[in-house]
Amino acid sequence: MDSPQVTQLFRQLFSHRASQCLVRGARPALRQAARTPQTQQRGKATKAAPRTTTRLGEGETKRESKWQPRRNVFPHERTEEFERYPLVTSDMLRSRRERPRRVRMLLRDFIEDSLYNPHYGYFSKQVVIFSPGEPFDFPSLSSEHAFFQSLRHRYTAFEDALDFQEPNDLRQLWHTPTELFSPYYGEAIARYLVEDYKYSSYPYHDLNIYEMGAGNGTMMLNILDYIRDCHPEVYERTKYNIIEITTQLADLQQQGLGHSAYARGHSDKVEIVNKSVFDWDQYVSSPCYFLALEVFDNFAHDALKYDWQTGTPYQSHVVIDPRGEMFEYYSRALDPLAAQFLERRHAACKSYPDPLSGSRLMNSVRSLLPFHDSLTMPEYIPTRLMQFFYMLYQKFPNHKLISSDFHKLSDGVEGLNAPVVQTRYKRQMIPVSTPLVHQGYFDILFPTDFEVVEPMYTAITGRFARTYSHEVFMSGRANIEETQTRNGENPLLSWYKNASVMITV
Repeated sequence: MDSPQVTQLFRQLFSHRASQCLVRGARPALRQAARTPQTQQRGKATKAAPRTTTRLGEGETKRESKWQPRRNVFPHERTEEFERYPLVTSDMLRSRRERPRRVRMLLRDFIEDSLYNPHYGYFSKQVVIFSPGEPFDFPSLSSEHAFFQSLRHRYTAFEDALDFQEPNDLRQLWHTPTELFSPYYGEAIARYLVEDYKYSSYPYHDLNIYEMGAGNGTMMLNILDYIRDCHPEVYERTKYNIIEITTQLADLQQQGLGHSAYARGHSDKVEIVNKSVFDWDQYVSSPCYFLALEVFDNFAHDALKYDWQTGTPYQSHVVIDPRGEMFEYYSRALDPLAAQFLERRHAACKSYPDPLSGSRLMNSVRSLLPFHDSLTMPEYIPTRLMQFFYMLYQKFPNHKLISSDFHKLSDGVEGLNAPVVQTRYKRQMIPVSTPLVHQGYFDILFPTDFEVVEPMYTAITGRFARTYSHEVFMSGRANIEETQTRNGENPLLSWYKNASVMITV
């Protein structure tokens, strides 16, 4: 258990006077939402340690100062040492109970390990998902601002109750639209499922639903409640399957089924499979619906930089030394998955954002400028998402995908399609400037470029998709009157304007 040590680290970092120039935009998550309710996300600081001037520890050099913020400076004098480290993958680290040292890995493996390692990963050990309790009575609220005030009150009460049981300055608490707008958000998804199922498969096939990353299980309960109450003939043909990588959340989902007699009635309809979707080995030939709501953003990405003159891509690697210090370097040798992504994207997309955008002449001139890096800023590519599409094609050939995620995020690190890396300390959300962070205590979430993702999905699976804004999709499926305040504002539509919905057509 490393919480006391990590808590001490955070206290040192944010009590030290230099932290004023390290932290950017630190603010309570809900206070930020009050100022900009139209955009949402789950939410720069850097690592520091006491300064020493005497003995150097293993892996230290005289150039290092432990109270300096981490910089993107690779210690070339240690190259020979780093080359002796083994190259590992996130799969190889699954059984480790301690964070690795003296290793090298691709950035995507570092991110995967940081988020999903069973013993110290962010989703495995740190995450708490906010639940507002009883649904909000929107028609009784005067305005969207009144909804926010009520939400803030419930948020505070929820965390006060947790602190009463066990105080925790590092609690990673966040919310989802499923929870904030329960049951209305889930019912909108259910209406789409039933409508499409009746049009395309009923009564020849059962309604088979698969949900990945189901959180507290609220979406499952909202969908099943709606189908049972409004379409009993479909409910008889319904089977709901959850694929959950995190044991802690799989247990919460099972507990939700036993929360009340009303929920227990769904038990024979639900199967919860505690495994990664990338380990799925069962072939599902029958028509089915696959829900992936706010999961693309936490799929691991690779980072590439390009030579300004030649356009040659270089791939990001992470080195972790004996002290746990992390360094990033870029290699000209692309691994097969990154190379496959570039080939697929080039074939599927007519155009896409590119760090090399601009004329070749200007890029060549830029590379010759004094003190100018010969490589571009990093581009983060969704290689894990591509693998997910291949999994759907190979294991669920007759699926229909319903996905929702952020197409834009604020406070991202430097780069194209760059992630937001953030942690929560004393109820404040702290965005940081690098993905090379203490594994398990930081959320790493990426925006989804649906203009690239949609054609790639079609190219890989052979199935066409369509992308809607969150507002447009909800307007056509939700019962708008249930989420409208007295002055006519509708938080279900006005919040999450930075989110999109992509569905198979």
